[in-house]
Amino acid sequence: MNKRKHFFSKKFVCIIIALLLYSGAKAQEKLSFNLEKALEIAQSENPTIKVANKEIEKKKYAKKEVIAGLFPNINVGGGFTYTIKKQTFAIMGQTLKVGQTNNYNAGINLSLPLFAPTLMKSIDLSAKDVELAVESARSSNLNLVNEVTKAYYQLLLAQDSYEVLKKGYAQSEANYEVVNNKFKQGVVSEYDKIRAEVQVRNLKPSMISAENAVNLTKLQLKVLMGLDTNQEIEIVGNLSDYENNMYAEALDVDTAMVQNNTQLKQMKLQAEMLDKQLKLNKSAYLPSVSLTSQFSYVSMANNFKFGDYQWNPYSTVGFTFSIPIYNGGGRSYKVKQTKLQMEQLTLNTQNLRRNIDLQVKNYMDNIQKSIEQVGSNKESVKQAEKGCVIAKKRYEVGKGTVLELNDSELALTQSKLAYTQAIFDYLSAKADLELVLGKDKVVNTTQKNEELNK
Repeated sequence: MNKRKHFFSKKFVCIIIALLLYSGAKAQEKLSFNLEKALEIAQSENPTIKVANKEIEKKKYAKKEVIAGLFPNINVGGGFTYTIKKQTFAIMGQTLKVGQTNNYNAGINLSLPLFAPTLMKSIDLSAKDVELAVESARSSNLNLVNEVTKAYYQLLLAQDSYEVLKKGYAQSEANYEVVNNKFKQGVVSEYDKIRAEVQVRNLKPSMISAENAVNLTKLQLKVLMGLDTNQEIEIVGNLSDYENNMYAEALDVDTAMVQNNTQLKQMKLQAEMLDKQLKLNKSAYLPSVSLTSQFSYVSMANNFKFGDYQWNPYSTVGFTFSIPIYNGGGRSYKVKQTKLQMEQLTLNTQNLRRNIDLQVKNYMDNIQKSIEQVGSNKESVKQAEKGCVIAKKRYEVGKGTVLELNDSELALTQSKLAYTQAIFDYLSAKADLELVLGKDKVVNTTQKNEELNK
């Protein structure tokens, strides 16, 4: 029996260890995704978006708080008064004490605003504040999309550059082996061997820097996506995949969409809020009317025999009104301040619009320049590859030098790097242009904002 228990005990421990190892292996599983998936993860995990959505909820509660002022205000109250010395009256030479020692009252008080212009204008203002919070959340989302998109492209650039340099380094090593073998055979001079070795050593630091750049850009992308920094990630594709769509995308850009710019929209909402604020300040000149009502029970006695107390009800209903007459000019000064704020906002909006038009033109120019550069650099890569083949053949038959061979390899590496850099410049300018135009890249984001705006 003991042996059987020991067997099951060991079996149970083995199962637990296996489960722990399996869960640990799953935790370290590499996450592979494309740009669309990266944006989806970022929008659900990035703290900035969560904070912006919380701000919308807060503004909605603030609006409900103001609306609550339209509902009746009901309070239950009570009190106890102990009379130390009763009030005395002198009537026809005699003194008469009035009242009881103990006085109790309890009841319900109700008040309801009937005409409250300031409250109504405050509700309109809080509604605009919610709209501004929604647009601010949209702005946060657009900025996040821009940052994640550019970080994704930056990682593609780093990976492609690393692959180019790694291939160049491997080719330089292969060239060195060929030259070294020929040197041992006495076919080439020691100078050729040294030149080939120097070429290998010169490429090593660049390759290491490129590898470090890959690790750094991966870390930046993970932080923007809201992922754990220890999570292994792998992105799909490379920069050359985007080349075929460049021309069509450039023609499809509609600069008239600039009215969707989130900064312009926020300025417009701020102008509407200031207009509501002006009406709110002017409403302070208007009277307010409220309905009041009270229902209470009162009891008075000279002892503490609560069971013998008589509770007498009484109730009242009435109206209260308040007409503002004079407060030292405070209301007038508030109106003037709001008007000045509106003038300031108009000037700032005009300046912002000019800057946005300048940014749009600059990004469009960069896009066109990058497209032309991609075509030119692609042709340079073809020519460099052809030159590399010729240099190898010349060196193999003894008509070329190791210097020509190294130069051809270096030219090929540089042309490939310039090609990928040009594609990245195009994608980066396109992402910035979409940000300025206020283009919502992910459909789910628009749907989310519409839900939050309800």
